[in-house]
Amino acid sequence: MKPTNLYDVLIIGSGAAGLTVALQLDPSLRVALISKATLQGGASWLAQGGIAAVIDKDDSAEAHIADTLAAGAGLCHEDAVRFVVENGPKAVHWLIDSGVDFTKEEGDESYHLTQEGGHSHRRILHTADATGKEITSTLVERALAAENVQIFEHHCAVDLVTQADRSSRKIRCTGAYILDIESGDVELLQAKSVVLASGGASKTYLYTSNPDGASGDGIAMAWRRGCRVGNLEFNQFHPTCLYHPKAKSFLITEALRGEGAILKLPDGTPFMQNFHADAELAPRDVVARAIDHEMKRLGSDCLYLDISHKPADFIIEHFPTVYKRCLEFGIDITTTPIPIVPAAHYTCGGIVVNTKGQTDLRNLYAIGESAFTGLHGANRMASNSLLECLVYAQAAASEINHLNDNISQPDFVRPWDESQVEYSDENVVISHNWDELRRFMWDYVGIVRTDKRLQRAQHRIHLLQKEIQEYYSNYKVGRDLLELRNLATVAELIIRCALQRKESRGLHYTLDYPNLAPIAKDTILVPINFAGQDVIINLD
Repeated sequence: MKPTNLYDVLIIGSGAAGLTVALQLDPSLRVALISKATLQGGASWLAQGGIAAVIDKDDSAEAHIADTLAAGAGLCHEDAVRFVVENGPKAVHWLIDSGVDFTKEEGDESYHLTQEGGHSHRRILHTADATGKEITSTLVERALAAENVQIFEHHCAVDLVTQADRSSRKIRCTGAYILDIESGDVELLQAKSVVLASGGASKTYLYTSNPDGASGDGIAMAWRRGCRVGNLEFNQFHPTCLYHPKAKSFLITEALRGEGAILKLPDGTPFMQNFHADAELAPRDVVARAIDHEMKRLGSDCLYLDISHKPADFIIEHFPTVYKRCLEFGIDITTTPIPIVPAAHYTCGGIVVNTKGQTDLRNLYAIGESAFTGLHGANRMASNSLLECLVYAQAAASEINHLNDNISQPDFVRPWDESQVEYSDENVVISHNWDELRRFMWDYVGIVRTDKRLQRAQHRIHLLQKEIQEYYSNYKVGRDLLELRNLATVAELIIRCALQRKESRGLHYTLDYPNLAPIAKDTILVPINFAGQDVIINLD
């Protein structure tokens, strides 16, 4: 093993969560940061709305906590909510000190705060409608300048590496096999601590606002190595994505509705007042179901979001990204309603972690969208996700800094062996399976579910998994095959979680069980190789 492949910390994922961990680690630690595309290629870069935090004197932590608990439909972990909200201002000020330029009030040094669905106060800091781009570009600049951080762009993880920890009789994570996407080579990178910051799994669905890399890699890898996952049935569908054959589900930020945009039927009739007292500012699950209901009732391909009643200068100033992007498709949002459809947007469940981001596998951390912290409950409230990324990234980094000197170096692990596999150019097999999986997930495990639909999806995913595993075992790995394998794993976990929930709560709505169960419970899946159990260690 080359000495250059041994690190103190290996971070898989380069969005806001992964970058924050890298920058919060002690500069003396040697860090490897893995990015599947470029550092600007993740979901964080695309985030438009903003980051929620209590910084206004008329707002309060208790109000933010209460709003989050209400949106979570009884499943939020109050300790996790309080942990994130109370540490939110500190995290935001760290961003500001790092150089993030949030939008300020005109002629004033105070920050312009907007309001989104579920929030009772204006508490969303933003940079126009390109907050993710501003935050990520600032953190990327700092990461590139950090001498202790080695960045691997166009690399993706294949699987985690584990070994027995003699001191604790548990299994510990000591690195990962990493594919160089451009060369096709797989290398072993070992580390004392590993952080999964690889994002969510919305690419499991046919229509999504997420970038191509959102294939649930971290969730699938952690599950294969014995980590519990939880609440994966709660997939948030963003209510408003641009409906256009060439738009690739471009997200229309919720902040438009916060500033007065109105959802309308094709004939121009508003309808959200029929579904919720807060109309357009209702929680996202309510809005997505309302749109889905009206589209099916009318047989319509899309509905419309209209902000054209606002002054043109106001629209262009506050939503330049949406304005320019829609204009590329011939839609002037200052005069014309925007055609929209719901699309898979956020994975509320994930790998079970504590408030330090620790998973069931020793020395393995999960943060950001790949983690199940308990913050979001049954429905993520708008703009809480970037806050969660920062707070848990800082907590994980603090814990790693504290423990690093007491963690022994990993034992030698055999390099990746592909001597027995064949080369293959059968991309048609991969693309066919990818398309089939995403279509039946959309049709059977989407916004509205039934047991029959879920059972059909379960039957199909088991057949697909057998085919994918056979293909994986015999052919040289590439990014498409790895993502397909991970998507199939996460799809199965989503279906299993959904079948276990015999109620409708938050983002999980089933026609078979339309009411709430009397007791709110998390759905936790435990793998047969559960990493939390003691292991027998051969001392020879």
